[in-house]
Amino acid sequence: MTARRQSRRDALRLGGLATLAPLLGACGVSAAEPRSRVLRVSQPDEAKTLDPQKQGDMPSMNVLINMFDTLTTRGTDNRLGPGLATSWSVLDEQTWRFHLRPGVRFHNGEPCDAHAVQYSLDRLRDPATHSPIVELRYVDGATVVDPLTVDVHTSKHDPILPAKVSLFGGVAVPPRYLDEVGPERFARDPVGTGPFRFVSWQRDHELRMRAFPGHWSGRPKLAELVFKPMPNPASALAALQSDEVDMVTQLTPDAARQLAGYGGVRIENFPGMPTYYLSLNTREGPLADRRVRQALNHAVDVPLLVKAVLDGKAREVPTMFPREANGFDPAIPAYTRDIRRARQLLAEAGYPNGLDTRLTASNADSQVAEAIAGLLAHAGVRAKVTVLDPSTYKSRLTSSNSGALGPIYLAKNTGWTGDAESLVQSNIRHDRRQSRWHDPRADRLIDIEESAVDPRARMRAFTELQWLLHTEAPFVFLFQLDNILARNDRPRWRPNAVGVLDMDSAEVTG
Repeated sequence: MTARRQSRRDALRLGGLATLAPLLGACGVSAAEPRSRVLRVSQPDEAKTLDPQKQGDMPSMNVLINMFDTLTTRGTDNRLGPGLATSWSVLDEQTWRFHLRPGVRFHNGEPCDAHAVQYSLDRLRDPATHSPIVELRYVDGATVVDPLTVDVHTSKHDPILPAKVSLFGGVAVPPRYLDEVGPERFARDPVGTGPFRFVSWQRDHELRMRAFPGHWSGRPKLAELVFKPMPNPASALAALQSDEVDMVTQLTPDAARQLAGYGGVRIENFPGMPTYYLSLNTREGPLADRRVRQALNHAVDVPLLVKAVLDGKAREVPTMFPREANGFDPAIPAYTRDIRRARQLLAEAGYPNGLDTRLTASNADSQVAEAIAGLLAHAGVRAKVTVLDPSTYKSRLTSSNSGALGPIYLAKNTGWTGDAESLVQSNIRHDRRQSRWHDPRADRLIDIEESAVDPRARMRAFTELQWLLHTEAPFVFLFQLDNILARNDRPRWRPNAVGVLDMDSAEVTG
């Protein structure tokens, strides 16, 4: 259990709130609550829906994680810890057993027990739900063992199922309430077990929630939590300066740099897990030659990129595995930056005069893409940058056409499960949607990582895969970006490496 959860659980036990949860579930915030205990947070995007099982995007999850609990949690120390489940274990290769926390109730007083967890998993898997959540694709169903024990059955062993239920797929929904009001009403007026309960939502303006006094880990330090969508960083920063918001999250290094020196504004950055890389189409053209791919890795000076473009708010990665991910091997070296070596490799591959190619990126990453193109040019690789709006970029990225974004594109992975499997599951094994590389050795290692029961076998496979990635260079390995936020003097809060806006540990002063 994380230190945050432990201290707040102690407070709950000492205050005796567990026995009062049913009575407090219907209570709101007292009219006497000081306004100083309201935290107003902006993020670039708005939640798509308030039904947690009908969304699969981080902006929605950032809001919903405050109203809904998950079976497991990941604290500021980035370790997996208890949530609605206090412990879990493998019964056999196709069964995980979860022991649930006693006394947990939804905001309407409905119990959150093994039946509720079974109901939630069944609803998530039901085709009628149309859930975009794919992490639990191996789950076949759940069985209630007793009121506080549930077995989750899978079609094959899933070694990181507990990590996968720390966010999207791990949310519990209230069976009785959902059956009574239906999915449309539930999406407008959600009921969860989280530290905050829903109050109101004005689309394109704000979503407001209040502290839930009967939460199993104790009442949050905040009285109210308000989320405001602000897609324009300049507008968000102006709102911070005019005291419309207290905290601006998910800033780019460039936007954060613009605020440097302003009075009453603090810029904070924390180690982040989102990992950036260049996806290379190794199936045709010059990029089919390993020497060309190695040349690109030698040409892109990542430390210079981090310093000059990202204002130092990122860390180089040797391959695609961020340092905080389970499976990362610190023995794997990063590529040396060597223009002479890059030109030599290109000449050996038959391109003594360099080559022409195309680099595609979302316009949110246009500055990084242009800088990468400039670095490649030093080695004779002339990469024309094509910038797309985020929606077009995403639709091409997730399409069945692996070449829709051209020979090279700039991409990132949030790696939110904290396991390296999440970083590679979609883009390495040859039959996956975003894969543009076919190597039987890699396929074999992915299969081990995704199904091995022995954790030591998984770690060996992860290490072997990282060495293979380093040698074959099917990607250009870049950096993991910090979580950057700007705030006034009132809030105190620290994100974990994933950067989820789980605000129940936040507090405000003044």
